Amino acid sequence: MDGMMMDETAIRLAAVRARDAAADGVFFYAVLTTGVFCYPSCAARPARAENLRFFDTREAAAAAGYRPCQRCRPDRAPRAQLRAEAVAAACRAIEAGHFDAARAGEHVGLGAASFARLFRQVTGVSPAAYEAARRQHVAQASLRAGGQTITESIYEAGFSSSGRFYEAADTMLGMTPGKFRAGGAGETIDFAFGTCFLGTVLVAASARGICAILIGDDTDALQADLRARFPRADLRAAAPEFATRVAEVVRLIEAPKAGHSLPLDIRGTAFQRRVWQALRDIPAGETKSYAAVAAAVGAPGAARAVGSACAANPLAVAVPCHRVRTAAGGISGYRWGPARKAALLAREQ
Repeated sequence: MDGMMMDETAIRLAAVRARDAAADGVFFYAVLTTGVFCYPSCAARPARAENLRFFDTREAAAAAGYRPCQRCRPDRAPRAQLRAEAVAAACRAIEAGHFDAARAGEHVGLGAASFARLFRQVTGVSPAAYEAARRQHVAQASLRAGGQTITESIYEAGFSSSGRFYEAADTMLGMTPGKFRAGGAGETIDFAFGTCFLGTVLVAASARGICAILIGDDTDALQADLRARFPRADLRAAAPEFATRVAEVVRLIEAPKAGHSLPLDIRGTAFQRRVWQALRDIPAGETKSYAAVAAAVGAPGAARAVGSACAANPLAVAVPCHRVRTAAGGISGYRWGPARKAALLAREQ
């Protein structure tokens, strides 16, 4: 038992020496010579080990006659908790439409710029990007639901003017608001099939560029997948000259290191687009873990969300989600099958 207590004391002492914020609230330490107790992360000058006493709770430290440090304020919730709560409150304010960027960090002692950095650290995006994503979600949901005019949907989403909405609509919706409301009705998407070493490939293009590269074994299943992605668009078999575009896609699959200059019509949420751009930044022949991609897009800890973005990718190989592995280097899942993922990675070596 004594040995176990000594080990725990050594662990706590190491946490204090490292000013480990993760230990805040787990235990508290007091200093005999000053009569105060602190969080392990306190920035005060370290005391000698023989002058430290450890307590499981702030109440126990106070009962022993120690007063709270005025620097780290152990009588309050840990700073990390307070800041996380402030970010959560900011998210709720954004979603409710009354976020005040200038004052969001006031009660945790942070100015606007510092709070924006904290917000990005926690959520992976800036407050402005989070707000834009919220407007995008509200606008899409409102336009899909119908029941009100497009102008009403614009103001419900939080846009200050219709002009600002239409400036963002092309990126946000991938088409005009009217067409989006109609489920893509009126938009024409040309498609054709090709054959590559992975099987059959469906290549589809809108007026903006290639909007889908789907891989499989069955042309009917691939066409059904395309229909599910663009439920009310006019899907039509491409003209013969589209074969040149299909050949470019097949060449990209067969020889990925050669790169491509395909015009891409990339549609997705703000987070998905950031992930997909990070995937496009991974050179052929290299891979990254889901966690590394999450860190690259400023969202450490969001590896699962990165995996979901990879699964939603409609542009096989052009947006190379096959270059993402598990932390242990495993193949993991792949929208078009792990065998194809392994074959692509082998081809890139």
